Amino acid sequence: MEYPHLFSPIQFNQLTLRNRIVAAPIGELYEPKARGGAGLVVCGHTIVEPGRSSFASGEEPTAFFKYEVEKTRQKIRTCHRYGARASIEIFHAGQYARVKDHAWGPCSFTREDNVEVKALDSPEMERIAGLFAEAAQQAKTLGFDAIFLHFGHGWLAAQFLSPLFNHRTDEYGGSLPNRARFPLLILRKIRAAVGPDFPVDMRISGEECVPGSIRFEDTLAFIQMAEPYIDGVQISAGLDINHEGNVHMATTNFKEHMPNLKWARTVKKTCPGLVVSVVGAIMNPSEAEQILANGDVDLVAFGRAFIADPNWPNKAREGRTCDIVPCLRCLQCYHIATNRQNVGCSVNPRYCNETLIPERMIPAEQAQRVVIVGAGPAGLNAAITASRRGHEVIVLEKSGMIGGALITIAQEYYKEDIRSYRDYLANQFAQCDIDLRLNTAADRSIIEALHPQALIIACGAQPVTPPVPGIDQSFVVGFTEAIHHPERIGKQVVIIGGGTIGAEIGLELAEREGRQVTIVEMTDTLASQGNLLYRIALRQKLDSLTTFTALTQTRCVRIGNQEVEVIHQKETRKLKADTVIIAAGVRPDRAFVNSLYGICPQTFEAGDALQPRKIQEAVFEGTGVALSVG
Repeated sequence: MEYPHLFSPIQFNQLTLRNRIVAAPIGELYEPKARGGAGLVVCGHTIVEPGRSSFASGEEPTAFFKYEVEKTRQKIRTCHRYGARASIEIFHAGQYARVKDHAWGPCSFTREDNVEVKALDSPEMERIAGLFAEAAQQAKTLGFDAIFLHFGHGWLAAQFLSPLFNHRTDEYGGSLPNRARFPLLILRKIRAAVGPDFPVDMRISGEECVPGSIRFEDTLAFIQMAEPYIDGVQISAGLDINHEGNVHMATTNFKEHMPNLKWARTVKKTCPGLVVSVVGAIMNPSEAEQILANGDVDLVAFGRAFIADPNWPNKAREGRTCDIVPCLRCLQCYHIATNRQNVGCSVNPRYCNETLIPERMIPAEQAQRVVIVGAGPAGLNAAITASRRGHEVIVLEKSGMIGGALITIAQEYYKEDIRSYRDYLANQFAQCDIDLRLNTAADRSIIEALHPQALIIACGAQPVTPPVPGIDQSFVVGFTEAIHHPERIGKQVVIIGGGTIGAEIGLELAEREGRQVTIVEMTDTLASQGNLLYRIALRQKLDSLTTFTALTQTRCVRIGNQEVEVIHQKETRKLKADTVIIAAGVRPDRAFVNSLYGICPQTFEAGDALQPRKIQEAVFEGTGVALSVG
């Protein structure tokens, strides 16, 4: 077997897990994860105190409420149906809860939404600890194989542990032993309720990653205090509601892979009797296998990776690693990042679109000739989908390779995950019987000569050249050339355009290449096309640089001799520049797209050919329109 450690069994208290793979509690889609081969599936969560512990609504019931319990029991049945073990997260949001009246926390204050937060006193702590124990007992009685206590990410137990939230001066504040009193009370009551043989797991943040929060030394010391009451601990990081810490909980492409491993490794060395797991940007089976083989951890947990591909474990077990759809860490699946307006997965078009994209490929009733213009992410997904449905597929690509915009994006330092996705698409494309015609600039006559029965236009978009005097000078380059040839870039750089493309070029040139970079952006927001958490993570990287400047609400009026003239807040300024990079966005060639209509009745557009957007839309539309051919 290619990954012997990943697929070896392990004893978790009295529970035997078939492998070392944990599906973390992200979303309520637990069935695909169980079917996909995870050994342990954390099937969502239950709150412990209705009205005061939900992060979603003051009306949320517990999972064991009489009108919810059968649905909860079905989660267990589903996991067992596929040979997985079932766990449930036990949760209290504390001061961040959506409430009917008031919230609980370590300290009293009034939240920004005018909700009163009341400091817990000793009797209330006893009561809430009892509610945790009651939930744990209910989970065991109903048939869950284990429980998963959320003591991280800034929720109630973590609020007592962290100096960021706990400013008490009584016996529950100050020193770590004091701050740990209430969390340890919860653990003691839970262990007493479930007995010694039932697996109790606990998630905790190694660090919360914002100033004034808990440090790893205290986290480690608390885990040692908790060890008598728990069987396992999962090391995460960051905070949830606090967005500055959120990007360290659900990492973006600006963070290295497996950032929490350093803490998990230390926990395992310090507490060898615990089953230690780690979550966070474990991106592929090789990474998981290596840290298990090294003895760094006992289990590996996956959140967004199983949104991208719930069949990740089965594919790894079968030796089909190249068929695993890689997560991009774009955070489009996270409602906070997208303000709930565009929640989905960039690489799994079915996620949040279960009624639109079938789980299994639907064969075409009658094979048709499908011509696809463009081999970017939209065109490639369309071609793969159409071919697998049984259609005859011809792809016309004007360049000498497939990938479209991914070719350029993948050159950037912080796009390791995009490189993995580009390679995945190339591999899937190669497995299909597709007539690929490179270096073919499609036009109406070429397409007509192929006599298509369906036409998918996925030709992408082209860089915008703004009408700025002096833009045609030799030291002015486009963003594509700048990305592919950083060696041609001078010491002082001015970037015209502060969207995601310009901002990431600027970051890389300043941080990795040692250039002095100034971005000129007309709007008041850098990387406005990116989601909220992406922008926060980007800003955190940029804020650490002394060689980077962003001039927002600034317009470029002229490019002179090694200088750029701008108007910044009504003031004219001249910026020295050895190189000027134009990153003013892209736009589709609508005249070309429109010229292709009328060739055949089934004509579709996908991706940037319609309007510039994210990979998410390109993948969804490419897949979707190919499913519509028929």
